Amino acid sequence: MENRKRFYCIAYSYVKNEQDALDIISEAVCKGLLHLKELDEAEYLVTWMTRIIVNTSIDFIRKNSRMVPLAEDSEGYPQEAHMRENQPGELERESLLDLYNAMDILEPEERTYIVLRYFESLSFREIAEMFHMPESTVKSRSYRALDKMKQHMTGG
Repeated sequence: MENRKRFYCIAYSYVKNEQDALDIISEAVCKGLLHLKELDEAEYLVTWMTRIIVNTSIDFIRKNSRMVPLAEDSEGYPQEAHMRENQPGELERESLLDLYNAMDILEPEERTYIVLRYFESLSFREIAEMFHMPESTVKSRSYRALDKMKQHMTGG
């Protein structure tokens, strides 16, 4: 329960829709509870649930086989921007829109690296352990995704 906002933000970053994100969280929690006995050490519960949420989000996107448009409020800004305590300024809002648009061009796997590294502040090592792959692979895939976003944002 103490990580529910974190889990919601991860799911929301994939589907950009409140109801779909909540559905993903519900499904992921069910999966987690059904397979809880497979978790070897309780200290890895948050990492384990994060991975289940990421995989469930990717499965959701694949099942729907379409990109979900960015959810906007009546002013045309992402709903997630209003989750902050302080409302962002106009420049921040514009940058946030650009960031979301750039993330939309990424494949689900690429988006996973960006979300976990920069939104969840996990280290490359933690992400590598989560996905059972070398840290260098995580780094190269993350930087490749960032470069892809940069190219999109600069029009190149």
